[in-house]
Amino acid sequence: MPTYIYLSLLFFLAPYVSPAQTPSESIRLNQIGFYPKANKIAIVVGDQSGKFQLATADQKKVVFDGTLGPALTNSISGKITHTADFSAFTKPGTYVLIIPGLGHSYPFEIRSDVHREVAIGALKGFYYQRASTDLPAQFAGKWARPAGHPDTKILIHPSAATSERPAGTVISSPRGWYDAGDYNKYIVNSGITMGTLLSLYEDFPDYAKTLRTNIPESGNNIPDLLDELLWNLRWMLTMQDPNDGGVYHKLTNPSFDGMIMPDKAIKDRYVVQKSITATLDFAAVMAQASRVFKAYNRQLPGLSDSCVSAATKAWLWAKANPAALYRQNEMNTQFDPDVVTGGYEDRTSADEWIWAAAELYVTTKDESYYKAVNLFPDSRTPLPSWAQVRTLGYYTLARFSKSLTPIGKKDVPLLKKHIVSFADSLIQGADKQAFQTVMGKSAKDYIWGSSAEAANQGIALIQAYRLVDTPNRKHYLQYALSNLDYLLGRNSVGYSFVTGFGDKTPMHPHHRPSVADGITEPVPGLLSGGTNANAARQDKCAGYPSTVADEVYIDADCSYASNEIAINWNAPLVYLAAALEALQE
Repeated sequence: MPTYIYLSLLFFLAPYVSPAQTPSESIRLNQIGFYPKANKIAIVVGDQSGKFQLATADQKKVVFDGTLGPALTNSISGKITHTADFSAFTKPGTYVLIIPGLGHSYPFEIRSDVHREVAIGALKGFYYQRASTDLPAQFAGKWARPAGHPDTKILIHPSAATSERPAGTVISSPRGWYDAGDYNKYIVNSGITMGTLLSLYEDFPDYAKTLRTNIPESGNNIPDLLDELLWNLRWMLTMQDPNDGGVYHKLTNPSFDGMIMPDKAIKDRYVVQKSITATLDFAAVMAQASRVFKAYNRQLPGLSDSCVSAATKAWLWAKANPAALYRQNEMNTQFDPDVVTGGYEDRTSADEWIWAAAELYVTTKDESYYKAVNLFPDSRTPLPSWAQVRTLGYYTLARFSKSLTPIGKKDVPLLKKHIVSFADSLIQGADKQAFQTVMGKSAKDYIWGSSAEAANQGIALIQAYRLVDTPNRKHYLQYALSNLDYLLGRNSVGYSFVTGFGDKTPMHPHHRPSVADGITEPVPGLLSGGTNANAARQDKCAGYPSTVADEVYIDADCSYASNEIAINWNAPLVYLAAALEALQE
């Protein structure tokens, strides 16, 4: 039986509730549940006052009651909310929240490992994104499918041509994960994805080793998390030109496939132009992977050394080609065929230099990497995203602060100030927000991939928790957990944004296999991009129910701006859920 589960199936075991008592959409909470000793909060949308009750799933026994909190105003929409706080109730079980005269919530659990299935399911989501391999029913369940994209005959695009590899040269570049709802593979987006998941292993190795996802490699004496990472790591290694160390920006069709299954997508595929951002992201990932896989030299002889060698070679190419930014439209004016798939373009490579330098410095102890960049060009600590990876370097330096060489140790106080001050800024005022979460303090949070914004905010808070040694540091964890609550249902649209986890989840993500496979339920464990203030303008999908920034979401496969999935969104979800599980006590 797969290790992920559709938690809603659990609730079908509860005694029958009549259709007249269907859950109220006005009650928003984490549809999965709560830890016994953690905060337990639900939000009631609307000007509702009076009592609330916590009852058994069959609603026959009230086990706790309380009074709704004072009115809060959503600064984005102007809507009124009230808080139902039942943190004092700690008994494990399955429950519903009842607001007399309004209705009841979706059922949820209280138990000690309540988010473990979410962590495992989100990690298993990467298995479903594998290219170049069959997904048999033994591992994929009803989402089994034939292999797509063997990628053993990839063409060198004219933009990537060299004397050693002229245009049209055929190379082999199999494996890897499909990037998002499409079937292409992008180094830049793989960079932050791999960095986030490798960091989970470095921060919580003991817990990470317990995540068992029922994949073909399970039981091979390598943790399933690392086995999954290997699938993409081995692809990334093929994307480096062995002649000069530069890294191709992406492996792609010239244009996106239609809504078809992977094995039906057979257009020619190319590796496209080497770029400074792809090469530096690659260098950072390989340096970090070298550290992680060094402990598995017996199972994977030579891999750690190969990774650090690839990283140093990529660094040298970057130093020789600092202006090689990827500009897709400009490239298309010079070379054919035109490429119109995801650009992952960046205005600057300054943040990639910082991340790569930090990872190579920590791995090699060579201070020349540390000295090569200005690690702290300003007072900012930007939230990580594919286009802004500076703070990943800060996390790594903080993680290894005790083992840095003297040049690095002198900056540790500044490093910690950056991370902790940023976490404090995230928390400030969150308790006054309508949904009592860090996510949503500003309309600016509701960008393309806002769900990853919430997850990465949670990671930033966990990093601060790990750095601070004071009795009140647990508030960082409480607010990190509030963002997981957001992702699992405590938000302005009432969705648990993770497919298959919760009662109201995306059923129509912009994800080609989920659209084309003929199965009602989408592939499970995938994080929808979520509310995006500009989605209607960006994808022209009809039917968005609102123009309010925190409500612009629609569960429709045409909505690639609010309902696509992507590996760089799933990765911080895996980290956040797993880290909170590891730290729940």
